[in-house]
Amino acid sequence: MRTATLGPAERAGALAAMAERELDILVVGAGVVGAGTVLDAATRGLSTGLVEARDWASGTSSRSSKLIHGGLRYLEMLDFALVREALKERGLLLERLAPHLVKPVPFLYPLQHKGWERLYAGSGVALYDAMSVSSGHGRGLPVHRHLSRRRALRVAPALKKDALVGALQYYDAQMDDARYVAALVRTAAGYGAHVANRARVVGFLREGERVVGARVRDVEGGGEYEVRAKQVVNATGVWTDDTQALIGERGQFHVRASKGIHLVVPKDRIHSSTGLILRTEKSVLFVIPWGRHWIIGTTDTDWDLDKAHPAASSADIDYLLEHVNAVLNTPLTRDDVEGVYAGLRPLLAGESDATSKLSREHTVAHPVPGLVVVAGGKYTTYRVMAKDAVDEAVHGLDTRVADCVTEDIPLLGAEGYRALWNSRARIAARTGLHVARVEHLLNRYGSMAEELLGLVEDDASLGDPLTGAEDYLRAEVVYAASHEGARHLDDVLTRRTRISIETFDRGTRCARECADLMAAVLGWDTDQVEREVEHYCKRVEAERESQRQPDDLTADAARLGAPDIVPL
Repeated sequence: MRTATLGPAERAGALAAMAERELDILVVGAGVVGAGTVLDAATRGLSTGLVEARDWASGTSSRSSKLIHGGLRYLEMLDFALVREALKERGLLLERLAPHLVKPVPFLYPLQHKGWERLYAGSGVALYDAMSVSSGHGRGLPVHRHLSRRRALRVAPALKKDALVGALQYYDAQMDDARYVAALVRTAAGYGAHVANRARVVGFLREGERVVGARVRDVEGGGEYEVRAKQVVNATGVWTDDTQALIGERGQFHVRASKGIHLVVPKDRIHSSTGLILRTEKSVLFVIPWGRHWIIGTTDTDWDLDKAHPAASSADIDYLLEHVNAVLNTPLTRDDVEGVYAGLRPLLAGESDATSKLSREHTVAHPVPGLVVVAGGKYTTYRVMAKDAVDEAVHGLDTRVADCVTEDIPLLGAEGYRALWNSRARIAARTGLHVARVEHLLNRYGSMAEELLGLVEDDASLGDPLTGAEDYLRAEVVYAASHEGARHLDDVLTRRTRISIETFDRGTRCARECADLMAAVLGWDTDQVEREVEHYCKRVEAERESQRQPDDLTADAARLGAPDIVPL
């Protein structure tokens, strides 16, 4: 692999290279599916480009429940094929593709009825485990276990005694979704793909009926490029219909947005050594361990307002608090909530009026020559979606193309991770960092943590934690701008780190420190630093205001009170 550095120079070079000669495949949209598609194409030996209007994973793929899972509740819908496929992918990610980013996580499922419920739910979880093992990639996770009420309360003392008669405990996996996408993009770049964020497709190039490329506007520099490609893949998630409209084609299916919101609370607010999965009248509710925090989610409601910044209303927050408090000894209040985020699921419309019942399966179509559309699906099965999209695009290429190999392509940072993990105490002694800091870096960057440690060796001040966000080192901000494609303060505080949801001030306290660190990499002057900080603070206040509003309409209007992008 060549260097996987995504700094300002590499971005400019990628845009120039894409405009210089025709690509085999141009992918539009850098969520997890688009990023997976560009990696799939690049590792088949195809000349490939990726453009993203905003930042890697800035839409749905940074606002999920952070779970890699088979979809236990889909067994109840008898969707065995989807569950089997997802469990295979879960195992691949844990064992081979991204062991530094994807980790096992335990969940407790409280039982509320004696007899039949343990048999019913237990059979489902047993089938889940069996399907995982039969996939050939599920042996790394513990199997489920049945717990009495007393044993369940021992692992989750936060639960009310009358909230359960017993419990089941099983395992799934989790990851930082935005960091995962950034790793996918960097891995693709390492295999020769040209990638550029803040590069918006404003139109498609046509020759008769055929799509032969796209007009791409550099949102940062203001220039416009004609990027020609033999095949274009539309992987824009909830924006699929909008992208299709650029060629006057609605497409063969419609993508409907379902809003899911999540709350983040400190770890000490819920006394438990395991995550929780609870039934609600509409769906399920997760309480997910997240470092020194818990993530509580999610909702599942139709959304037809602003797609870029879906807003969480006061009613959404109350819904989650009400349902989680129904089982907790010590109820959570609004004052316990550090962060709130809302995301949109791209669901294929048509199966049901209720978004919670719409299929998580995906569809690939070739609506006009030269254009492939991939939509739907779930985060866990992104690699399968990417494979199907490239397989479809390959039909339009007049050459023989290799089969998909991404099942055997570890992501950047995976190779050597386990050896470094075993050596973490020695690394800590060598660098002077606490071993917990080294573990933090290894679980975020894998073997690429050595590059961050190199920054600290060159400048010891970068080994200090950020003021007001002590979980993160100053070096991580510099690295985000120099190696991971971060272009704005929002990119760092919201996606390269999770400071925006993991601190009660939502990142405003360390905003200026981060902007100053980024300035040295990105060449910002004092005025630009001021604009970045002001923009971020306005964004935070607009989100807080939206979360005080009673419904979606007023919350959306409040969130739109902050400008979308920093003027240069």
